Amino acid sequence: MFENLNWWEIGALLMLALLIFGERLPKVIGEGLKMLRGLRAMAQNATSDLSRELGTDIQLEDLHPKAFIRKHILSEDEEQSLRKPLQSLFEDVKQDLNGVKTELNGVKSHLNETAADIKGAATRKPAATPVEAPRPAQRFDLDAT
Repeated sequence: MFENLNWWEIGALLMLALLIFGERLPKVIGEGLKMLRGLRAMAQNATSDLSRELGTDIQLEDLHPKAFIRKHILSEDEEQSLRKPLQSLFEDVKQDLNGVKTELNGVKSHLNETAADIKGAATRKPAATPVEAPRPAQRFDLDAT
């Protein structure tokens, strides 16, 4: 329940609970735990009643409809016959995705090589270009026509 919270968030929640409930906080926590135990007992009683009525051993996790059907209604052969067509489809998709992954890795390595070549070309000094000697300034004779 609290796996997504870090210690700071849990501490902030506790401080908020202390501010809201004040001195009644221990009593509220006790009542919450008592309610949780009651709910757990009710669920346990329901599963034991259902197990007794169906004549099989049912756990609380088995009450999910898919798990219930898989465990108590279908035989292993029936389950395998239902899975067989989907298994070949799964294998085909898996092979196709592995091929795509291989191709993408090839494209990635090619792009990395190209980027390294471009980077190497950018860091190299360009070849020296010959510099022409400056020309002397030309003087025009304004009187010449």
